[in-house]
Amino acid sequence: MSALDLVTQNWPALAAGVAGALLPRGTDSAQASDVDHHAGGDDHHAGGDDHHAGGDDHGEAHAGEAAGSAWTPWQRFGLGLIAALTVLGVQWLWPSGAAAAASADGEWSSLLDLLIALPFVGAAAVLFVPRQMLSLLRGFTLAVLGVGFVASLWLLSVPMTPGWHFQSIKEWIPSLGIRWHVAIDGISLWLVLLTTFIAPIAAYASFSSIKTRIKELCFCFLLLQGAMLGAFLALDLFLFFVFWELMLVPMFVMIGIWGGVEKIKAAVKLFIYTMTGSMLMLAGIVYLVWANQKLTGAYTFDYLALSRVVLPRDTQMLLFWAFSLAFFIKVPMWPVHTWLPDAHVQAPTGGSVILAAVMLKIGTYAYMRFSMGLFPGPASSLAANLAGIAILGGVLYGALVAWKQADVKRLVAYSSVAHLGYVMLGLFGVTPSGMQGAVLQMVNHGISTGALFLLVGVIYDRRHTRLVSEFGGLAKVMPVYATLFLIVTFASVGVPGTNGFIGEFMIITGTYVSERLGTFSGLHTVGAAAGVILAAVYMLSVVQKMFFGPLTNPKNKHLPDVTPREALALAPLVLMIFVIGLFPAIFLDRMKESVLSTYNQFKVVSGQAILFADERDAKLLPEDTFSPAFLKGAPALRPSGGAPEGGAGQGDEEARAPRRAGGALAARGEEAGR
Repeated sequence: MSALDLVTQNWPALAAGVAGALLPRGTDSAQASDVDHHAGGDDHHAGGDDHHAGGDDHGEAHAGEAAGSAWTPWQRFGLGLIAALTVLGVQWLWPSGAAAAASADGEWSSLLDLLIALPFVGAAAVLFVPRQMLSLLRGFTLAVLGVGFVASLWLLSVPMTPGWHFQSIKEWIPSLGIRWHVAIDGISLWLVLLTTFIAPIAAYASFSSIKTRIKELCFCFLLLQGAMLGAFLALDLFLFFVFWELMLVPMFVMIGIWGGVEKIKAAVKLFIYTMTGSMLMLAGIVYLVWANQKLTGAYTFDYLALSRVVLPRDTQMLLFWAFSLAFFIKVPMWPVHTWLPDAHVQAPTGGSVILAAVMLKIGTYAYMRFSMGLFPGPASSLAANLAGIAILGGVLYGALVAWKQADVKRLVAYSSVAHLGYVMLGLFGVTPSGMQGAVLQMVNHGISTGALFLLVGVIYDRRHTRLVSEFGGLAKVMPVYATLFLIVTFASVGVPGTNGFIGEFMIITGTYVSERLGTFSGLHTVGAAAGVILAAVYMLSVVQKMFFGPLTNPKNKHLPDVTPREALALAPLVLMIFVIGLFPAIFLDRMKESVLSTYNQFKVVSGQAILFADERDAKLLPEDTFSPAFLKGAPALRPSGGAPEGGAGQGDEEARAPRRAGGALAARGEEAGR
């Protein structure tokens, strides 16, 4: 292909890159130099602001840090590169593009190993860098996170057909049946990319405001990145639990060291809530493994093998709650949500971004993957009740409490409770459109709420307060900041054309047609629609109070607008708001097959699980209940007593009878769910 062909085919990306690179310089060099010198002189004061203004975050820099408004050549190049890559990505991911014709033969089995190992190796390397070399520590951390993001784009080269991709399986503790088993499908794909996309942005934003213990901060970011990726990719329950617990450590440290005045209280509360749920989940994992061992004579923690185990009804219900409570705490769902506002308010800006954008999604993803996958019977029978909790305790309660918050950061925290209520509603309804909308909304919430926390951090750096009453008329002195805040607000509210609209729309329509919600589906739909209205009320109210009206507070009259560094951190998120909002098919097409396969499997297996649950002993579902693509990579286990695979000691005819009657069993399972 000639250079002229490359230019002809990729001219939109080139035009976007040139437009970004030609951004006006802004303040002249001399003034920028003076500002930079002033900001550098203020660095030693940053640690003394711990107790300033009551709720200040530990280690946040003075407003002088944000005073410079000159774009350096590297910053303008960075903005141009972001714009070009965004346009190029839309072209590449378009369904008619080359990516859609790619072959699964190009999968590299070690890619997921690399994505997980890279931040862990980087975290270990940071320990050997002298803490005085601040530029090296920051640059190395951003480089590792950036390389991880670029490497993760390789995942898009393979169509997400049903089943597992880039699967990597290695024996770890053979005597206990524990394996290194990681894989990806269309559901986890976008959550992995969200993780690699958000982490460098959060780290870059943190380095401008946190001036103490930089070495420890870099270590925490890298360790957290590896643990989050591992949790999204693990298909061995022991491996998943290890990553699930490992995530807690760096977030606990980030809040406890760089948090606000009540940082210790918030960190301990986060730890206690999460550990309580984790211990319940661990007990459920151990029991499930023991039950499978009784049936097969061999230990395994593999999710694919354990999906075949059907327990008696009461035991199913206990284990469903043991797993699901851990996930509901992480989401968080009412009434186990109270740790979240405290954690967000006390966490530094970067910690809040990671917590809201990625860590909360591990709870929603884990419910979809493990609670619905391992215990489809209880998930089906409890769907209407759980959906009611998601509406009343999540969507409506979260919105009403957010409306009354005086602290804008706490308002955004409670808005997360409301938005994730929609995600859980889509999962509880168990319809293809609702589940697709839920997965897309996980990504949407990560982008829009992550941007909101960055914007709150911008104004906090200048005023060291987050009280809405302290502001008013900011649009007059910070027009760019006001514009960005309004754009992200529209995305959070779900205005058409932004990323928040399509996900909520699919969830609401899926709720209305859900058979598992039965006669309550209409009521749930009305409640979800009311939540959209309330979201507009509390978000537009805070916009009106902060940015419009008279500029009465003299402290706000000379606030500097968004700096190039801040704009560079926000630019990718703002661009993605419009990319997803205008081209949602790019994202929906790659998850469609996996979501549909998960839905069909849930429909069949839940029916069989409900019928088998009447037995007094555990059973194994026959292999042919599941698609071969789903069981690809499962350990080869035979039922105890030498019976054929999948029969649980029963004859072939008896084992395969449920499969032949799969449609009737599924229908009866739906009746039981109602």
